[in-house]
Amino acid sequence: MKQMIVGCLAVLCFVGASAAETPTLSYNLTEGKNLNLFYRRGETAAHILARSGEDPRLLVAFPAGNSGVGLWFKALTAPATWREVAPVSAIEVRDAKGRLLHGVETELETTAPRLKPLRAILSSVRVLRDYQALGTAPAELDPQMTLTGDTLTYARDRLDGAPGYRLSLTVEAGRLENGAIVAAPGQPIRLKLLAASGETPLTPLSGADLFNGTEQPDAAAKRTLSFLSYRQKFLAGSWRFNTYFGRDTLMSLNLLSPVLTPQAIEAGLGAVLSRVSPQGEVAHEEDIGEFAILDHQRLDHTLSDRPTYNYVMIDSDYMLAPVAASWLLSAKTPDGLAGRFLAQADQRQGEPSRQYGQDFVLNLRYVVLTAEAFAKAPLRKNLIAIKPGVKVGEWRDSNDGLADGRYPYDVNAVFVPAALDAIARLSASGLLAPYTTPHDRALFEQAAGFAAVWRRYAPEAFEVKLDNADARRRVAAYAARLHIDPDAALQSLGDSPIRFPALSLTADGEPVPVVNSDGGFDLLFLDPPPQALDEIVSAMMRPFPAGLLTDVGIVVADPVFASDDLKARLSLNAYHGSVVWSWQQAVFAAGLARQLARKDLPAQTRAHLAAARARLWQAIDAAGAVRNSELWSWTYRDGQFHVAPFGASAADADESNAAQLWSTVFLALAAPKP
Repeated sequence: MKQMIVGCLAVLCFVGASAAETPTLSYNLTEGKNLNLFYRRGETAAHILARSGEDPRLLVAFPAGNSGVGLWFKALTAPATWREVAPVSAIEVRDAKGRLLHGVETELETTAPRLKPLRAILSSVRVLRDYQALGTAPAELDPQMTLTGDTLTYARDRLDGAPGYRLSLTVEAGRLENGAIVAAPGQPIRLKLLAASGETPLTPLSGADLFNGTEQPDAAAKRTLSFLSYRQKFLAGSWRFNTYFGRDTLMSLNLLSPVLTPQAIEAGLGAVLSRVSPQGEVAHEEDIGEFAILDHQRLDHTLSDRPTYNYVMIDSDYMLAPVAASWLLSAKTPDGLAGRFLAQADQRQGEPSRQYGQDFVLNLRYVVLTAEAFAKAPLRKNLIAIKPGVKVGEWRDSNDGLADGRYPYDVNAVFVPAALDAIARLSASGLLAPYTTPHDRALFEQAAGFAAVWRRYAPEAFEVKLDNADARRRVAAYAARLHIDPDAALQSLGDSPIRFPALSLTADGEPVPVVNSDGGFDLLFLDPPPQALDEIVSAMMRPFPAGLLTDVGIVVADPVFASDDLKARLSLNAYHGSVVWSWQQAVFAAGLARQLARKDLPAQTRAHLAAARARLWQAIDAAGAVRNSELWSWTYRDGQFHVAPFGASAADADESNAAQLWSTVFLALAAPKP
C-alpha cells in the first residue's frame, strides 16, 4: 500500500447532494456478523457493510459501475461489534483534479480496542469480492494513503485516469497511534466514514414506476427490490453481485411480473436482450467499470472500459424464451405494448444497436439449433452439457454445485422443453414476423415437435430408483453423522422404492444421486403427469435427510444417497449444499400454486400438492427474518432446525448477500389461506 503523510488533504470539498428525483431510501439490516446500511438518494446509491467478529472490515458497494471501496483490518484476539451512531447521508466530493464523485458518509462505533488497517481495496466490486474470497488483488490497484490529523484517506483514479474512488476514516473517539486506531480506556472507537465513487450513477426505479400496486405488504422486500432496481438493469444482489446477472433477472421477472409495472418488466427484459451474443447466448454476468478495463488489459492491451460479458452459463439461454413469452403473449399485457417493445433499439454499448426483436430471434434460433440433436436422436450424449473446461453452467454455479456432473437436470428436463414450447407459441402469434426470415420460420415450426421429444425422453435419463431397505440404511447412517433425529425422515420413506430426479449426469451419462430442489422448476414451467408430480413433490418434501424439508426451509441439495466425498462437499457449509436458498422456496411455492390451478389432476394428486404447499409455507414463514437474503444454513438442537446466517461460521464457504434480487419474489406470492 502506498503511503504519504501530508499536512492537509488533497482537494476535498463537499458540494451537497443533488435534489432527489425519487424518495430517499434508507434502511439497516443485521445478518450474522454483518451490519448492512442501505442508502439511495438522487444519484447516490450505496451499501455500507461493517463486519463484526474477529476479522473486521468496512466495505461500501456502489451500483454505479459496480464499484466499491473496502478496508480490511488485522485479525483481533476477541470478537468485536459495530453499530451505527449517525445516519447515512449523501455527499458529493471533488477529487484532487476537481472532478465530481458521488458518495455517502456515516458514523460508526466498534467495541474493538484497536484496529490496524491491513489493506484497502478501491476498485470494482468484483476486485473486492475476489480479495475477500482469495486474499489477492492486483498490486497496481493499491490506493494512495494520506494522513491528516485524525483522518486516514485512501484515494486513487481509475486505471484509465477517469474519476476513481475515495475512502476516508476520521477518528471521532480514540486516537491514531503508529498507523493503528486505538480506543480510549473503557470507550468504543467512533469513526466517521466517507466513501465515494466517480463511476456513472444509475437511474432508480421505485414506487409507482416499479410496483403496480398489487404486491404483498412486505416492507422489507419492497425496500430490497427498490434498492436493486434501475432503469438500466436490475442488480442481482448486494454487496457481492451489484450489477446485471442474466439468470437472476429472468427468474425474478418470471416470478415478480404480476406485481411489476410494464416499465419495470421492459427494463429487465431489455437489459437481457441488449447483452445477447451474436450467436444468441444470454449473458450471465457483465464486467463493467474498472473490471472491464482489467479485462481489456489482458485481452487487447488497451484501457478500454467497454463492457465485457460472460457467456459460460447455459441455463439462461433456455430461460429467456419462456419468461419473455409469458409476458409478451399475456392477455394482461396492454394492447400493442409487446410489439412496441420488440421494435425498440437495444442498449448495446460499444457496438451498433439492434432492435430487441432481432436480439430475441438470435436467442430463439440458438435454442432450436442446440435442441435439434436430442430431438432427432434422444440419446444421453445429445443432451445439453455445460461448456468444456468449466465445472459450472447453471444456477448451482460453485465448483461443487453440480457434484461433478456435466448434464444439469434443470436445463435438460425443464428449460429446453419449456423454451421450445414458448418458441412454438411465439412463432404462431406472428409477433416475431418483422424479425424472422423464411428459414427462421421453418426452423421455429419444428419447435413443438422437438419439445414433445424432450419432454418424453429427457427426464427418463435422470431418474434415480433405490431399494427401500437400502434407502433406509443410508438415511439412518447420514442422520447419525449429522446428529439429527432420523425418525421423521425414516417414517417418510414408506415401503415403496424411492424415486427422485438426479441433480445431474456425469460425462458418461450416469445419474448423480443427489436429492435436489430443481424439481420446483418442473412445477413452475411444465405440466408434468400426475405420477411425475407425486414423485417430484414427495422427494422434495420428505424431512431432511431423507428429503429436503427442515423447520427453516427446504435445502437445495441432500447428498444422503451419494458418496462420502459428495456428502463432505455438499454439507451445510457449502454454497450449494444442504443450505436453504430463499428463491428456490419461492419457485416451489409458485410452482405448487400453478399446478393446483390445473383442471386435469386427480383428486388424490391435488390433495398431495395442497398438503405440500401448506407445509412448505410453514417452513417459509419460520425463516421470515432472513427471507430477503441470498441463503442461510442451519443448526440442529433440541430436536429442531434453527436458522444460521450463511457466512457467520468460519467453516462456511462464503457469505450471503443481505439483499438478493430473486429473494424479493415473495412480493408476488401469497401463502394459502387456512
